[in-house]
This record gives sequence, structure tokens and C-alpha cells, in this order.
Amino acid sequence: MCCDGFCSVADKMETKGTDEVEKLKSKFMSAWHNVKYSWALKSKTAFSRNSPVFLLGKCYHFKAVGNVDGFRKDFTSRIWLTYREEFPALPGSTITSDCGWGCTLRAGQMILAQALLLHILGRDWTWSESLTLEPLDTETWTSSAARRLVATLEASIQGERVQVTQPICAAQGGAEEADSYLQEAYHRTIVSWFGDAPSAQLGIHRLVQLGLTSGKRAGDWYGPAVVAHIFRKAIDEAVDAMLKGISVYVAQDCTVYSADVIDSHSDSHSDPQGLNSGAAPNSRAVIILIPVRLGGEKINPEYLSFVKSILSLEYCIGIIGGKPKQAYYFVGFQDDSLIYMDPHYCQSFVDVSTSDFPLQSFHCPSPKKMPFSKMDPSCTIGFYSKNVEHYERIINELSKILQPSSKEKYPAFTFMKGHGKDYELSVAVEKREWPFIRDTGKAGTTSGDFVLL
Repeated sequence: MCCDGFCSVADKMETKGTDEVEKLKSKFMSAWHNVKYSWALKSKTAFSRNSPVFLLGKCYHFKAVGNVDGFRKDFTSRIWLTYREEFPALPGSTITSDCGWGCTLRAGQMILAQALLLHILGRDWTWSESLTLEPLDTETWTSSAARRLVATLEASIQGERVQVTQPICAAQGGAEEADSYLQEAYHRTIVSWFGDAPSAQLGIHRLVQLGLTSGKRAGDWYGPAVVAHIFRKAIDEAVDAMLKGISVYVAQDCTVYSADVIDSHSDSHSDPQGLNSGAAPNSRAVIILIPVRLGGEKINPEYLSFVKSILSLEYCIGIIGGKPKQAYYFVGFQDDSLIYMDPHYCQSFVDVSTSDFPLQSFHCPSPKKMPFSKMDPSCTIGFYSKNVEHYERIINELSKILQPSSKEKYPAFTFMKGHGKDYELSVAVEKREWPFIRDTGKAGTTSGDFVLL
């Protein structure tokens, strides 16, 4: 659709009032984005049999028996948040889709979802239906087909709800099945926190509302640093009891102030459900988000080994990054290519407040790869710290990774003792700029939905 034609139609509607014009624009843009982001045919991602694959701290060798399915199960179990359409209008607007502008918010949701999976279910948890998903080159992943899929699934589970909602003690299989039932309940709860409705505590409506205080509106593009601060506010203000056992710390000027993180670990109202296993009483877990810039206009190639080392750590929850103006959620690597989850799929709204809402569209069966050299230098790195003792181990391990090499002049970020206020930092951290290394460089067989070479 040409811009001139779009504007002329909008001008003709001017007499009907601003609200109707905005609604018309929203419908036009929704239709356009539905075409642009709902395309389904995708080429398979190639993986080498000869190089290890790292996924959020776990290593897979595809030559070993079972490791291909192990990787697929692990990857598909991660929560996938994408563009959605036809959800309730966002705060202060008539916009009912985040297609074309909300990818960084979605990538931020994914990194936060991974932290919550670690916090509540642990790193070894996988979704029991992860290997049953169809690859993205099937019709079921277009928006129109997604609607039919959702309708079919909702109809099919009507007869099962009575059985599913029976007391756990009545289930066959005893403690093991009861544990599986509980894990799936937690899984569903975590997904529901990211629902596309005003009531969802970590959903896009809540994030847009919080973004208004940073000068961002629905339809604006959000950078990875601003998103980090929005999620800090969202977690701080969350009312769900399980979310009281976790907080978000955002590094300032590429510096993590240890006393501030330790203070975040301590809270008299934290962990009311006892979910933070292994933590001391009155202690809560902390999600550490570190906005950094790994180069000037382009990524500095000297940071490749650093990024790979970060993604090899078991407590790393990934990286909010991507290409310029196109956000991805980086979760691993093979050789010099990053593995990511892509939010750029336009899917239909799913009402997560309904009983047994379909989970299929919240899990991605198709890993994607991108050369490190194409990565945008602006990104946010995430870590999950369970308690103070865990944080001390994180410092020790990261200190080794952060040691500058002979080619590097500065580390990507640093740890400092004390509080940020001890160094007279400005409160308006979202608007501060960060130091960075300037770019010194010159201007087989298939398995599921990826290819083994």
C-alpha cells in the first residue's frame, strides 16, 4: 500500500473525527502488517554436525545420539513472544497490534520469561509437547490459520477440562504425575503474565503504560536499554505473589554496583511461596540486566569471544539485541553465528485468561542463526542470580571473562563495590550514554526444521 493513497483516504475521513481517523489508520496498518509479518515459508536453518551448539549455558554435540532432539526440545521449550494483532487497544491509543514496532518489547519479554522459567521451574525443565510442534513453514503459523488452530484447540479441550481440573491426588501415577501437573500449571501461569491484555502484569499493555513515563508511546520504537528499565518497573509493581520473589536490577553506565544487587536480593516480603529454592529466608532472586554497546556504528569483532563466553554460562538468560532497528532474542551460538528467537511473526491474539488456553503459539520450533558480524552493537545482556551466594559466584566467573585481551582496551562492563549513589550517579539513568569500544575495523540431512551439514 502506498503512503500517498493511505493518507488521502485518511484525509477524506477527517470530517468524521480524530478517533475514527486513528481507527482507520490502525486498520490499514494492521492489514499491511498482517501481510508483511504473517508469511509462512521459511528456509531451514543449517547446523553443523562437527561443531558444538550452545543454548543458554547448555552444550549439544549433534554427533552424539539424542542430542539433536535434546537441543530441539530445549529450544522449543523456551517461551516465544511475538507480534500479535487484534488485542484490546493499547493505553492512550487506538492501536490493537504491535506489528512493526514492538519487537524490542517482545525480545525483552522473552529474556524475562527465561528468567522466570529458571526461577520457578529450573534450567532442566522442558515442555512435554515441545517435539510435537509443527515447523514454521506450515500454514498453521499464518494469522488466519492461527485463528482456526486456536478455535479447534479450544473446542477439542472442552471435554477434557473436567478431567484436568480433578484434584491432583486423583491422578494416575502418584507423585511423578502430580509434579508434572504442577510444573505445567506454573508453565501456563508464566505465559499468562505476558498476555496481550491490560490485566497481564508483564504484557504489552502494561509495558506501554510504563513507557509513557519515559516519553514512549504505543507505536514508538523502544531501544534495549529503555526496555530494561521498563521491565524493572513492571516487576517492582507486579502484584502476583510469585513475582514478589524476584526483582530486576539494571546496570548503570555499564557498571554493576554489587551493594545495590545485594540489597535487591534482600526483602522482607519476598518469596512467599518458597519458590526460590536454596535461598536464605527473606531473600529474593535478582534478574541483572546490563545495557552495553559493543562497538561504534558496527559491532566490534573483538567482542565475538566475549559474547560466546556469556552465552555459555548456565545463569545467562540471553541477550536483547538484533540487527539495526530489528530486535531479536539471542539464546546461543554455533561457531561464529548467533542463535536467536525471532519476534517478527504476526500472530492472532490469544486470551490467556481462559481455562487451558492453547500454548502452541508461545513456543517456537524453528531456531534461527545470524552471523555475529551483523549484530547491532547496542544490546542488553541478562543474568539470573538466585541469591547472594550465587551472585558472588557470578562475579568470580564473569571477572575472568571480562579481562581485556591484548586487542581490547576496555571490558564490556564492570563490577564495582558499593552503591551507585556512592559515585553520585544521576537518577535519569535511562538517558545516560555508555562508554564503548570503537570499531577499529575497516569500512546434509534434515532434523525437524533445521539442517545438519
